[in-house]
Amino acid sequence: MPRKRHEEEEEPENHERWLVTYADMLTLLMVLFIVMFAMSNVDEKKYNALRSGLSDGFGQTTSYMKGSSSILDEDGSSVMSELNTQAFSRVSPTKDAIVPAASSAEQEKRYDAARAELDRLEKIRRQIVTALREHGLARDVETTIDDRGLVVSLVSRHVVFPNDVATLSPRGQQVVDVLSPVLRDIPNDLRIDGHTNQVKVHPAFYATDWDLSAARAVTVLRRLNEVGGVPDHRLSMSAFGHERPLIDPSRPGSQAVNKRVDIIVLSGLDQPTRDLVEQLAHADATSTDASMDTSTEGSAHQ
Repeated sequence: MPRKRHEEEEEPENHERWLVTYADMLTLLMVLFIVMFAMSNVDEKKYNALRSGLSDGFGQTTSYMKGSSSILDEDGSSVMSELNTQAFSRVSPTKDAIVPAASSAEQEKRYDAARAELDRLEKIRRQIVTALREHGLARDVETTIDDRGLVVSLVSRHVVFPNDVATLSPRGQQVVDVLSPVLRDIPNDLRIDGHTNQVKVHPAFYATDWDLSAARAVTVLRRLNEVGGVPDHRLSMSAFGHERPLIDPSRPGSQAVNKRVDIIVLSGLDQPTRDLVEQLAHADATSTDASMDTSTEGSAHQ
């Protein structure tokens, strides 16, 4: 019989060994990215736990990841917060509130419109104050800027209106006549608001405080139109009775001031922008008051 030949079978060559190396490389890359992510927002306890876990996992008794402090000066959340703040400050550096990026352009446009409107109203106010000062009547008027526009209050320190009547005193007529040229030459609509004081006494010649305040508003409106030449299509009036005092009724002398007529130079902007005008006016007034206080204090120490 022929002798059987026991030939050893050759093992087939493995052509896929590279997959093992490739998988190891991917694993290491994943670990690298995990470490980088962890370092972007360092938490000391979590960092030490990660360091120990990686050290044990790779069988190392000594880790190269020594220390537990970030390579950044601040942790990741602080850095991202600073970057976000800087990004928004470039959009609207003059605003305290941070607005979403999608609406930043609209907010910037509204802010610019409000600032321009405030500057324009301030210019009108300076013209009014200058005209009154030239005639010695500056103390008969108080001016403010709010969400309605420029409010020119005819207060009765020098009896703009006698008690219980809606007839302007000679001094009151002079005040309105001095205001008329300035108000006539601006494009804004004007609203005349009548007010009474808070004395709980029934008006002698009118049914209610509403009637008296309305009559006072009409008196000023007619003089602006008939004597001052302000076009009638720009004029309107409202009456508030005793409901809206200018100053606290409990203050001494408040009743003489709260009995008044307000001439309002109405702003034509939308309500959100007018609200911003009032905020800017208040901020400017606060800044001016603070500057004056500082100046006064410095003078006192000289």
